Amino acid sequence: MSVSQKGTPLEIERITGSLGAVVSNVDLSRALSDLTIAKIREAFLEHHVLFFRNQSLSPLQQAAFGQRFGALEDYPFVRPLAAHSKIIPVIKEADERLNFGGGWHTDLIYRPSPPLGTMLYAVQVPARGGDTLFADSIRAYQAVSSRMQQLMESLSVVYSVKHVTRPTSDSDNEDQRSRSMPTTTDLEVVESTPIHPLVRTHPETGKKGLYFSRGHTDRFEGMTPAESKPLLDWLYNHMTQPTFTARFQWQPGSLAFWDNRCVSHYALNDYHGERRHMHRLTIAGDRPV
Repeated sequence: MSVSQKGTPLEIERITGSLGAVVSNVDLSRALSDLTIAKIREAFLEHHVLFFRNQSLSPLQQAAFGQRFGALEDYPFVRPLAAHSKIIPVIKEADERLNFGGGWHTDLIYRPSPPLGTMLYAVQVPARGGDTLFADSIRAYQAVSSRMQQLMESLSVVYSVKHVTRPTSDSDNEDQRSRSMPTTTDLEVVESTPIHPLVRTHPETGKKGLYFSRGHTDRFEGMTPAESKPLLDWLYNHMTQPTFTARFQWQPGSLAFWDNRCVSHYALNDYHGERRHMHRLTIAGDRPV
């Protein structure tokens, strides 16, 4: 697919059989035309996650690009950049062992109205490692039997972030604690337990997909945690099969933009001893149906 951006073709190249495309010949630091934004959004809906390389973005420029797709929202638990209140730093220092976003998950699924999408921009990356995996929940839903689809469509999931939110330990350094300690407002998020359908209809494409984040899950509505666990574990393993995934290798200046309504992701933690510094923003969405 290509579209002219002031005479330069905007190239969109699919990278796997499931999801993901690289978008080339576009400078995201500039004010893009409505036509260019429309084509990027079209590719976003088709491929679910887009990758842009060789960008040079200030926080203001990243936010300006993000706002072309919707209102930006706050992120709980991490203090935003001084340069922009909607962008958070995602940093793992060379001496830290835990990373941000490790494990398959869907961003902010524990909110009543989770985000439409996420944009992550690479400021500094390790020489190797630190890739991000993405999984297509629409293909995962389409791959199961019609009887299993019927069962899934009858289920809703109770979400909670309480069991994965904790104060950082005394062994964590001061900078890590200052970035991650909850505020009073964040505690309202911790106490909430929204319920979302396991099968979500995408509001723009009309396609059905699994909407699920194992690490934030408490149980199925109307079931106990023990009763829910076998199917929850099966769903996790099914959704993250390699056939449904794409893997992105970061470079400084790379930006990934994924559709949170039908994509799960996993930040790999295989670069101990090196620093990784990213800027992240989330675009507001609607209550899942």
